[in-house]
Amino acid sequence: MFLSPLQIELLGGLAALMTTLCWLPQTIRAIRHRDVASLSLFTFVIFSGGIFLWLVYGILIGSWPVILANMFSLVLNLAIVFQKIRHG
Repeated sequence: MFLSPLQIELLGGLAALMTTLCWLPQTIRAIRHRDVASLSLFTFVIFSGGIFLWLVYGILIGSWPVILANMFSLVLNLAIVFQKIRHG
């Protein structure tokens, strides 16, 4: 099966959208309820570092789906990190 470059970018965009939006409910819950006791600060710090590196990678290769998804994911995950530090 061969995909056109546009189809490949659309596939990447859909994957980026899905993996990014999955963090939205957790972030909203952490902010609204301030219930972050069961969340691991270490896990979210390490994961945020990985997201940052993916963002840098996306910038270096010029891939907008990678850049946008990781920018948004980084904001959501850092919001959880800050809630954990503040209310943890």
